[in-house]
Amino acid sequence: MSDEQTGNGEVRIVIADDHEVVRSGLRLLLEAEPGFEVVAEAGDVDGAVRYVRGHKPRVLVLDLNMPGTLTSLEAIPRVREASPSTEVVVLTMQDDPSFARSALQAGALGYVLKEAADNELIEAVHRAAGGDSYLNPRLGAALASSRPTQPPDELTERETEVLRLIALGYTNAEIADQLHLSVRTVESHRAHIQQKLRRTSRAELVRYALDRGLVK
Repeated sequence: MSDEQTGNGEVRIVIADDHEVVRSGLRLLLEAEPGFEVVAEAGDVDGAVRYVRGHKPRVLVLDLNMPGTLTSLEAIPRVREASPSTEVVVLTMQDDPSFARSALQAGALGYVLKEAADNELIEAVHRAAGGDSYLNPRLGAALASSRPTQPPDELTERETEVLRLIALGYTNAEIADQLHLSVRTVESHRAHIQQKLRRTSRAELVRYALDRGLVK
């Protein structure tokens, strides 16, 4: 018998959301579906990783914005490493296509908006349990029609996003909150940007961003 399924073939699920009332609602929704079993609930990122490591569920339903040592995005590859048989379905209020792109790049198989959870989460979990992906239709259409901004010089797309926010006056902590990254990760991106562009002061970075049209 596999760890991710019970003897009668039920799909084992871990729910991770920092609001207890949301977790309760998700449990009711998921366990009303034949073949689904919620084996644990986590209120932060660390708990999500811990429960995945312990229960080896088939699917982790993960809120994108939770407290913890890691961000939810940073935890996705950790979860996949700790339990390769576990697939991740992100459930979030973030309807920006860039967040969906980041979650899928990190290793998630599903991306569902909380506003559409009643209609989409069951299908997303079923697909993830079968190894297939699911993306909110509206976001999928936006991703299909969008063209990522060409990063200037040798900067990655993420570094370009960080540079733009630096130029707009955001602090490292505020950038981390905007992009759902840890402050340490933002500091690392900032160091790489300064090294690649050979510009060390914020004023130089702002001027560079203005010259390249990253901010108006």
